Amino acid sequence: MPLSPETRADFARRTALALLDIRAVEIAGERPFILSSGIASPVYINVRKVISVPAVREKLMGFATEVIDAEIGRDRIDAIAGAETAGIPFAAWIAAETGLPMQYVRKRAQGFGPEAQIEGLWETGQRVLLVEDLTTDGASKLRFCEALRAAGLVVEDVFMLFQYDIFPETRDAMARADIRLHALATWKDILDVARAHDRFTPEQRDIIAEFLDTPLDWSAAHGGARSLTF
Repeated sequence: MPLSPETRADFARRTALALLDIRAVEIAGERPFILSSGIASPVYINVRKVISVPAVREKLMGFATEVIDAEIGRDRIDAIAGAETAGIPFAAWIAAETGLPMQYVRKRAQGFGPEAQIEGLWETGQRVLLVEDLTTDGASKLRFCEALRAAGLVVEDVFMLFQYDIFPETRDAMARADIRLHALATWKDILDVARAHDRFTPEQRDIIAEFLDTPLDWSAAHGGARSLTF
């Protein structure tokens, strides 16, 4: 059954507040953060902190299962695939919640053949849901999906706890690859909740808003990449 827009928005707000509460969101000092994509950012999020807080972990995995059931459909998934490394624990908990088998996909092959990047049991044509902690520009998600597909698996959806959702280029690249992204919360949700709960200073919130509005321009002006590469 589809989730109502109100319920989906509530999941996003509660996820954002939980991430703020466990100090998963950090504001840069004098120097911006440089993300793995080369993008300079005034803000950084460490979703991996969730694994250390059982109450938050349990709540977000409950949200995750409801979103997966509503937006993808458990009957359309044969297995859960965790992305090395941060996606593996979340994939394991989601697999336990759903009762589905699990594999994990490596960043790089260890050995030879298309199966060298996949750990676990699977068979050709199996439909898998890729699970990650977050996505920034989405380039690594495409590489993981390519590895799964090369091994004969079918992957059309990626689920993560957090999505930047600030780069139009990401949406275009995912559409070309026939990949749909699903996330509990985005930077917009973090900023909205930070304003509602008076987190960070007004000046810091303004800087975050400026970055979210024109991330590549902000990055270029602060010594980071000027474009995304897929």
